[in-house]
Amino acid sequence: MPTSFLNDLLQTLTNRGRTFLGLPPDPALRADPSALAEQLLSERGEASGVALAQALLDSYAAAPPEARLAFLRVLAERFGADRARLDRALEAFRANPDDDTIHELHNAAEARRQELIRRLNLAPGGTAALVKMREDILEHLREEPALRSVDSDFRHLFSSWFNRGFLVLRPIEWSSPAHILEKIIRYEAVHAISDWNDLRGRLEPADRRCFAFFHPQLGDEPLIFVEVALTREIPGAIAPLLAQKRDPIRAEDATTAVFYSISNTQKGLAAISFGHFLIKQVVQDLKRDLPNLKTFVTLSPVPGFAAWLNRERRAEVSDALDEADKATLAALDEPGWHENQAGLPALRKVMLQAAAYYFLKAKSPRGTPVDPVARFHLGNGARLEKLDFLGDPSPKGLTQSYGLMVNYLYALDDIEANHEAYARAGEIIAAPAIRKLVKADKPQRALATVTD
Repeated sequence: MPTSFLNDLLQTLTNRGRTFLGLPPDPALRADPSALAEQLLSERGEASGVALAQALLDSYAAAPPEARLAFLRVLAERFGADRARLDRALEAFRANPDDDTIHELHNAAEARRQELIRRLNLAPGGTAALVKMREDILEHLREEPALRSVDSDFRHLFSSWFNRGFLVLRPIEWSSPAHILEKIIRYEAVHAISDWNDLRGRLEPADRRCFAFFHPQLGDEPLIFVEVALTREIPGAIAPLLAQKRDPIRAEDATTAVFYSISNTQKGLAAISFGHFLIKQVVQDLKRDLPNLKTFVTLSPVPGFAAWLNRERRAEVSDALDEADKATLAALDEPGWHENQAGLPALRKVMLQAAAYYFLKAKSPRGTPVDPVARFHLGNGARLEKLDFLGDPSPKGLTQSYGLMVNYLYALDDIEANHEAYARAGEIIAAPAIRKLVKADKPQRALATVTD
């Protein structure tokens, strides 16, 4: 452990906090890395507590990475539940299991760092600072498994602080403040925005919309935003939607709203789900303002498809591909394969069959669809509507999915039923045309056994 870094951090925190409180430095506090946090937990005065919280957060932000990690380790090691208090609460509950002992048992089981995080949140800018702190936790989580409990407490509190009731939906327009537009350019994670002209083409035309969720404690920092194209039909490719030289249509002439890019902006809020609220709210707002809209769909990437397909191609035995399929897919190894018009029909057939298997049958260890975007939209109650061969032939699209894209349909009358079917039984609601693409189970495994 980088003790010197940690000691310097805690010394700075202590000195600044006690200066805020008008108290002389206390050498005893510097001897214990958790002293300042302990003081913050025991502090009852609102003003003094805010001062201590501000000092701790400011110094944490200014500390080098080694010191930050050491402080997070202290949170994991020394700020869990008070075991003595928990034992007493358990004994009291066993002796008299009434509402009072249940309440005390609940409070005693809570990690002390949860209350510490709540008090840190009282500092000006505390929410944003804690979101950044969780970024650090997530960065180290793989090699520091002890931080999982700390992350669990952050996630628990963030789920309450960032629930739908606190979020504000705001349209993002070309006339929005420049500092917000700059963040849209910077945070776009699906289809990169090349310059201000590109951004203008996504915001200014009558057939384009953009919406974002904001949180009152984070000011003009968007949490998540969605870009929408208004069209006359369900699109099968992204390039026409992003083209800067195109003829916009009137919003009143559109029948379809296409959600073609959804970007989370805060790494520290990973696994805090509010994207489904965003889509449902935007659908409601668009339907209210443009009653001519009848269809609400996505045009979504398939980020894991290429890696999955390559594994199936390399596998000696595959439930998704037979030897003829693998022979056809060998064309994917040729440079410029997507421009070879003669070979595309055969590739298209095999690719779409494989994609149907990928979405409907390929599962993660938890038994959920392997594709993260599919999990998101299916969990929201969308229907797997259409597979788009070479929907995104950009370098990024070819790398992550061999150009495959997919449309998820948000049918307003079916969203809740679809969500329940997926949540309760893992049922994937898909259009009949996609289900028909899945080949019958292949006898390869049985044949291999016989051959052996």
